[in-house]
Amino acid sequence: MSDWKKVFTIIFSGQLVSTLSSYVVAYAVIFWLSVETRSAEVLAYATIASLLPQMVLGLFTGVFVDRWNRKRTMIFADLFIALCTLVLASLFWMTEPKVFYVYLLLMMRSAGMAFHVPAMQASVPLLAPQDKLMKIAGINNMIHSISTIASPALAALLISLFELQWILLIDVAGALIAVATLLMVHIPDPARNEEAKPHLLRELLEGLKEIYSKPGLLWLFILALTAMFFIMPVAALFPLMTLEHFQGTTYMMSIVEIAWGIGMLIGGAIIGHRRLNNFKVVLINITYLVLGLTFVFSGILPPSGFAWFAAVTVIGGITMTLYSGSFTVIVQTMVEPAALGRVFSLYSSITLLPSMIGLLATGFIADSIGIGNAFIISGTGIALMGISAFMIPPIRQMVKAEIRQEAIGSRQ
Repeated sequence: MSDWKKVFTIIFSGQLVSTLSSYVVAYAVIFWLSVETRSAEVLAYATIASLLPQMVLGLFTGVFVDRWNRKRTMIFADLFIALCTLVLASLFWMTEPKVFYVYLLLMMRSAGMAFHVPAMQASVPLLAPQDKLMKIAGINNMIHSISTIASPALAALLISLFELQWILLIDVAGALIAVATLLMVHIPDPARNEEAKPHLLRELLEGLKEIYSKPGLLWLFILALTAMFFIMPVAALFPLMTLEHFQGTTYMMSIVEIAWGIGMLIGGAIIGHRRLNNFKVVLINITYLVLGLTFVFSGILPPSGFAWFAAVTVIGGITMTLYSGSFTVIVQTMVEPAALGRVFSLYSSITLLPSMIGLLATGFIADSIGIGNAFIISGTGIALMGISAFMIPPIRQMVKAEIRQEAIGSRQ
């Protein structure tokens, strides 16, 4: 086994445990909120709490990620998340559980992830050969999909047996295991201009310039931003879609999440295929179209159609895995390693902005037009965006470049 494979085996082992524990806790929190409140607004506000710190801090964290040692950044971020979760569990032991405490936990976890996620994404190209990045993206997505498959049922079981504060401790243990594995490996940092004095605004603008100077990449960011405006409000409504539209239970909610995880697992298994690696931009556009159609189909299902809802959710999981893996590798290959932290954190922040706008309207959407209609409207918007993406000149040029590259590879 080569050195880079050993490093990834160690890192991903820790990430699997950490991700699984985080997913179990996240689903337990969602189920607890859904059962306790049965409110679309509460679920929307919980989603906002989990995203807003990443959106605000993400404008600046990339600057620090590119300046700091990336391994230490991930370690301290994991430790911060573990500490915050432990403090919140203590609050639940001392007082009556309150929704506000859950919002607080989600915000603190989000702040830690604002540093951890770009540091991890920016480290990958420094550890592995470029032609293996798509495969690594697939493995990373498989880790998340395994967690998505296993954690909903486990969370549903745990929430029926234990109080929420005991379940929170699982996340603490997972974070400590992730830290232990990171301490076992060496993660190199990119070459930097040490003579240049740190300047937050200048380095932030340099990250924006990396995106703006590449028209194709800029348009991919614009499309991602638009897609999130449609996706996030509906994503927050999935638990209520099961509870209200399909008259479901906590375990039915877990079945939907498991279905999504199965789709992610399938997507992660196929994303490393060589042919897919050569058509990343095409893949991104097609996933918009397919995901939109799954939302539309879900919205028109009758209350007796839960089995079909779970089935199309599998397809949704596949498409999102193919999308996220393709997008991540495009960024990793088009952007200089020294600027990757800034670009990934900017991507997280920029795409979350329209999500906030959409999520703030989630309660109004669910109450006024109905959850099913929300799925239909959102899905239609995403599907139309996927079709129109092929008409954008810079995107069309990237597609043609992929086709030429594939033709050259076929002749060799």
